Amino acid sequence: MTIAKILPMAFVMIAGPQILSAIFFATSERWRANSIAFISGGAVSITAIVSIAYLAQHGASDQGVSHDTLDEVVALLLVVAGIYVFRTRDTAEPPKWMGRLATAEPRFSFKLGFLLLGVFPTDILTSFAVGSFLAGQGDPWWHLLPFLALTLFLLALPFLLVLSLGQRAETFLPKARDWMSENSWVVTEIVIVFFIAMAVKSILE
Repeated sequence: MTIAKILPMAFVMIAGPQILSAIFFATSERWRANSIAFISGGAVSITAIVSIAYLAQHGASDQGVSHDTLDEVVALLLVVAGIYVFRTRDTAEPPKWMGRLATAEPRFSFKLGFLLLGVFPTDILTSFAVGSFLAGQGDPWWHLLPFLALTLFLLALPFLLVLSLGQRAETFLPKARDWMSENSWVVTEIVIVFFIAMAVKSILE
């Protein structure tokens, strides 16, 4: 089932500054409003980019572009994403904008969610790959919704932990943030390689 195949890509979407920002927002002064705004911004951008890729794929198919060519494009996008993740894995300094997250306003949080989940290099490539893959498999547009839901759920985990555990979550989240900062690229690479393998298999069949 195609939906089950694309769900692991949700982990690629949130690994890196995306989940780190979600953790910062969950422990910020206005954690409720900031977290909701951040997740909402991500929802808008993910839906837009995956939908654009889905429609572009259908348009290419209508113009006579072969299924194999489209699968090759998906595989190439993922290779580029994998190279980017590997080359930036040892980035020591966090982005300058992360210093603003503890005192951020919801408006800034929404913009950041939109940009990080929409035009961040790995995310825009992943969203295009997901949309193209769905269209290439002949699946309806709404099949992107489980992928979107899982991505947003993972992004909302820090917020949900604070909501349910309160101060205990504020002790745990910094440790989780440090672990993700050091190891998220490994998880991302594993999922990308898995998805590349599926695209290559589709080409060879």
